[in-house]
Amino acid sequence: MMQFDLVSPERSLASMDATAVQIPGADGDMTVMADHAPTITTLRPGVLKVEAGNDTHEYVVTGGFAEIGTQGVSVLAERAVAKGDMTQDQLDAMFDEVQDVYNRAKDAAQGDTGPVDDAAKLLADMAAMGSEIGLSTKQPSL
Repeated sequence: MMQFDLVSPERSLASMDATAVQIPGADGDMTVMADHAPTITTLRPGVLKVEAGNDTHEYVVTGGFAEIGTQGVSVLAERAVAKGDMTQDQLDAMFDEVQDVYNRAKDAAQGDTGPVDDAAKLLADMAAMGSEIGLSTKQPSL
């Protein structure tokens, strides 16, 4: 067992003993178990899954980072919502925010495509997350 904590700027969403935590890391998904090597990873939009006893708790996260230690995992999410509480309106608002970030990056690019590519990946990750949670996503406007 290990300690798992999930917080967002608004509130603490979860604090529990867990056997495994699946994290949507920016460099790929990872599963953390007790005695994991200390690591810090950034999050991409996705579903964070926590196995606690016979239950699995799922949370939609849009970014942030996870601090992994031998005793547990602390996730500081930019935005986090229990998957069961996620609505189409919330997903649409999140998607619109990311689309706006992409449009601003594209307008400000001046030949530097790095920020535009990062914003396009964020937009694609947001669309994939919507599909994963069973809500329809808008098509990205690239």
